[in-house]
Amino acid sequence: MASRIPTRRTLAAVLAATTASLLLGACGDQTDAGRSPGADGAGAAKNDAPLFTKLPADIRAAGVIKVGTDATYAPMEFTENGKIVGVDPDVAEALGKQLGVKFVFTNGTFDSLITSLNSGRQDVVMSSMTDTMARQEGLDDKGQKTGNGVDFVDYFVAGSVVYVQKGNPQQIRSIADLCGKKTAVQRGTTFEEVAKNRSKECEAAGKPAVPIESFPTDAEAQTRVKAGGAVAGVNDYPVAAYLALKADGGNTFEVVGNQIEAGPFGIAVAKDNPELRDALKAALAASIADGSYQKALDKWGAGTGAIASASVNAGS
Repeated sequence: MASRIPTRRTLAAVLAATTASLLLGACGDQTDAGRSPGADGAGAAKNDAPLFTKLPADIRAAGVIKVGTDATYAPMEFTENGKIVGVDPDVAEALGKQLGVKFVFTNGTFDSLITSLNSGRQDVVMSSMTDTMARQEGLDDKGQKTGNGVDFVDYFVAGSVVYVQKGNPQQIRSIADLCGKKTAVQRGTTFEEVAKNRSKECEAAGKPAVPIESFPTDAEAQTRVKAGGAVAGVNDYPVAAYLALKADGGNTFEVVGNQIEAGPFGIAVAKDNPELRDALKAALAASIADGSYQKALDKWGAGTGAIASASVNAGS
């Protein structure tokens, strides 16, 4: 991955833009409707959100934080009536109120999200991404260095879980029963790694490996299980639980066994942007304290994944 190229304005440039906008404003529309938010820095200068000044200058000037996501993980993030909704957008909204900016989500493929962050196309990634040491250090699944890595502001805790067709025709009780059973997952995810690890355990015990089918999107993996092409799927617990509850009125899937390897989800931030990372951590701490964070989770039935305090890079 290429490292992110800093594009922040200098303080002098921001002040100059602000002064120019004030001078021009004398002969133009003086209302908020008469200017683009953050386009000239004037709106940013008047922002009285409690943590606004902690943000980098370019974010303050823009008035937005660009977020990369893969909106296929209901209830965490998914598309409804053309809008990206779910736990992550609602948590982001709570953070935005503390920071005085808007989080703008853009849909993408999960395994390309960190690349979009490090290339500068996005400011952060917020997509049910598990905070792992490998991602922090920019390592691929073979331990090879592929980029600078990212920092994570951890905001949720969840593990992986197995889901199957409703009625569980193959009588899968847990991940231990997947030896020799075709399993569908999304490519580039931690639950793909969970399936791979289980496959190695099967072989070490003299049993058949887990035949793993990896798909670009989670929706494709779900369809494979629904059609019976795969015996089971592996997914993040809140996503699988929501899927079992909502898909076709709760008549398509069920969750089996307990959560596996629970760990933190994090908001990914480029390594060269500690100012934004620390601002997000402060905003998360404030939203936990005022209750808006818990409210966002409870709205989607995800309250059991709540954290008690904000942290950075707590994954392993």
